[in-house]
Amino acid sequence: MTLNEKYEIAKKEYEKWGIDVDHVLEQLKNVPISIHCWQGDDVAGFEVNKGELSGGIDVTGNYPGKARTPEELRADLEKALSLIPGKHRVNLHAIYAETNGEAVERDQLEPKHFENWVKWAKEHGLGLDFNPTLFSHEKAADGLTLSHPDEEIREFWINHCIASRKIGEYFGKELGTPSLTNVWIPDGYKDVPSDRLTPRQRLKKSLDEIFREEINEEYNLDAVESKLFGIGSESYVVGSHEFYFGYALKNNKLCLLDTGHFHPTETVSNKISSMLLYSDKLALHVSRPVRWDSDHVVILDDELRELALEIVRNDALDKVMIGLDFFDASINRVAAWTIGTRNMIKALLYAMLVPNEHLKQLQEDGNFTERLALMEEFKTYPFGTIWDYYCEKMGVPVKETWLEDVKQYEQDVLVKRDSVLA
Repeated sequence: MTLNEKYEIAKKEYEKWGIDVDHVLEQLKNVPISIHCWQGDDVAGFEVNKGELSGGIDVTGNYPGKARTPEELRADLEKALSLIPGKHRVNLHAIYAETNGEAVERDQLEPKHFENWVKWAKEHGLGLDFNPTLFSHEKAADGLTLSHPDEEIREFWINHCIASRKIGEYFGKELGTPSLTNVWIPDGYKDVPSDRLTPRQRLKKSLDEIFREEINEEYNLDAVESKLFGIGSESYVVGSHEFYFGYALKNNKLCLLDTGHFHPTETVSNKISSMLLYSDKLALHVSRPVRWDSDHVVILDDELRELALEIVRNDALDKVMIGLDFFDASINRVAAWTIGTRNMIKALLYAMLVPNEHLKQLQEDGNFTERLALMEEFKTYPFGTIWDYYCEKMGVPVKETWLEDVKQYEQDVLVKRDSVLA
């Protein structure tokens, strides 16, 4: 039986519930995922004077073939994108600037340092998102940046974030799609603080300065990202969820939720419906925490499916900006991108193939028996066949056949990098 024949049979299973599968696939291909560039080089970046990785961030593993140059990183991204269905975005950090060998401080970065990224994005029909980099720098060595008691250090990071917003605006103007510029800081204390309020007052004042200049949202969208704790900030993080959600609501900014930045017993999926009541838009960094914010490659687990269900069942595909954030150096980095991004798209497809309106009505009617029965039965509906058909229709490998492309790319490109001096 051909894949087309299998698809027609599977489609009928969903049509019984009023689900137009062809329409779902058309809708799915217009949902972009923002793919993080830093999986490809272990969050190293291309600064002339590189700092040691800091801010509670750790990348483990030494798989061969890490990208060492912008050209290598873009080539690896191209390979991954060729294996992922749909048109997507790429998310950059400020440390991925290209300065032609000149040491440029982060507060002096300009759009011109990202011209090659914009040219590449245009060639491949991609949007670009951006993040100021407030770690891996001597002025962040003590774990404080925008909340630092030293005004000079604080001013440096404020200017870096202002410069980053200008770069995001440049991306939006050049590419015709707004860039999400997201501020995350590592600020916090290892042990119990004697004053929780003052650092947060300084952070609020710093953010007010950063966002003082209005930027047209056609070009740039501002987001702020919270965290519960980190390595070196186990007892207190200045930019908590409560702090940033309050700031975002009051100042019309997006609140960005990273799925690894909460207590292990919390689920981000459970927060989305509440936050959508008060926010027009939300942003996500989808990761996979294993006991802590370990940024493992995203898998198709229960929480990923639930995250997608909350987005779809609440008609929020155009309200929740989905990005990824993981970095695993123990496996092939191109494969990591491919696995994680395909799984995010699979989760969305799964959610779109559930009779959400019918299930909502069952709940309203108090028919919890049928609700539970159907929610469980749909877990084994022929979703896999629909996914395979979608991949074929979008011109990317079906099932695990993409692995052969990655293995060949590893032999032809990646392993040779380790035999040549960078």
